[in-house]
Amino acid sequence: MYTRRIFPVKGVIKWTRRHIVLFLFLALIPVILFDIFGLKWLHVPWLPLGVLGTAVAFIVSFKNNASYDRLWEARKIWGGIVNASRSWTIMVKDFITNSHAVEKASVSEIQDMKRELVHRHIAWLTALRYQLRKDKPWEMHLKSAKSNKEFRASQYRVCEDEIPYEEAVKPYISNEEYKVLLAKGNQASQLLGIQSERLKELRSDGFIEDFRHMEMANMLVEFYTLQGKSERIKNFPYPRQFATLNYLFVWMFILMLPFGIMEGFEAIGNHIIEDLATHESRTSLGHRIQEFIANHFVWFSIPFSAMLSWVFHTMEAIGENTENPFEGGPNDVPITDLSRGIEIDIRQLIDDTDIPEPYVWKNDIVM
Repeated sequence: MYTRRIFPVKGVIKWTRRHIVLFLFLALIPVILFDIFGLKWLHVPWLPLGVLGTAVAFIVSFKNNASYDRLWEARKIWGGIVNASRSWTIMVKDFITNSHAVEKASVSEIQDMKRELVHRHIAWLTALRYQLRKDKPWEMHLKSAKSNKEFRASQYRVCEDEIPYEEAVKPYISNEEYKVLLAKGNQASQLLGIQSERLKELRSDGFIEDFRHMEMANMLVEFYTLQGKSERIKNFPYPRQFATLNYLFVWMFILMLPFGIMEGFEAIGNHIIEDLATHESRTSLGHRIQEFIANHFVWFSIPFSAMLSWVFHTMEAIGENTENPFEGGPNDVPITDLSRGIEIDIRQLIDDTDIPEPYVWKNDIVM
C-alpha cells in the first residue's frame, strides 16, 4: 500500500504543524488570564471534562474503526481483482484454440485474439481506477486542507491527475471501441459488455466451446461484482452525521481542555511551595528559582494541553483521511500500482511484447 517511511514522527509533525501552533496558542490564552490577570475562577472542573474526553475517545475510536473497515474491505476487493485477472488470463490463454473452429486460424491470429481480450481487460482496469479516482463532494477534505495539499504536492504523485484518461485507455482498445466508449457513462461496465459480445462471437466461430464460454462469462460476472463492490465504497461515504458531530465534539473538548488542567498544575505548584517552606535555606538562589517556578507552575499546563489536544485531533484527522480509500491519499489502496502489476503479470502470461515497467514512485509512496 505504501512504504513504512511515509509517516515517521517527523512527517506527522510536519503534517500537523499548523494545528500544533494553534493548540499552543489556545492553551496560552487561559494561562495568561489565569496567572497574569489573576482570574483564578477561570477554570473548568476536571470531572465533567474527563467525562467529555471519555465520550470523545469512544466516538473517535468508532470512526477510526469504521474508516479502517472501509479501507480494508477496499483492499480485499482489489486483491480479488488481482486474482480474478490472473484467472481470466489463464482462461484466455488455454481456452481459445482451433479445436472446434469453423475456419481454422493461424497461430498469429489466435495470439491476436488472446491479446485483444487481455488488452481490453487492462482497459477495464484503467477505466475503473480512473472512475474511482474521481472527486466526490465528501472527499474534498484531502485536497482542500492546506496541510494535505502541501503534502500531496511535495511528497507524492497521483498518475490519474497527471495523465488524461483518454490517453491512458486508448492504447488497449480499437478506435471503434474507443469512440463508443467515450459516448457512454460507466465506461468500465461498457468494456465488460464489449468483452461479453466478443466472447459470444468467438463461441459462434468455434474458437471457444460452450462449457469454456460459460466459465469465461462467469469471470466477467465476477469482474462486475468486484467493480460494484468498489463503487459501493466510492459512492457511499462514511455517514456525514457521524463525521460532523465527531469533529464538533473533538473541538469542544480541545477548547475546554486548557481550562480544565490549569487548576491541577497550580495545585502542584502550591504543593511545591509548601515543601519549600520547610527548607532552611530560603535565601539561596536555587530556592528562589524553585519558588518562582512553583508560583508559575501553571504555565507547564500549556505543553501538556497542546499535546493532549494534538493526540485527539490527530486521531480524528487519521479517521477523516482514511474513510475514502480511493481518493488518492498516501494511505489509500494503491490501485494504480496494483493495476500496473496486474498488467505486467497477465501480459507476460500470454507472451505479449512491449510490456511496461513498474511505476517509479516519488519518495517511495505507492499509489
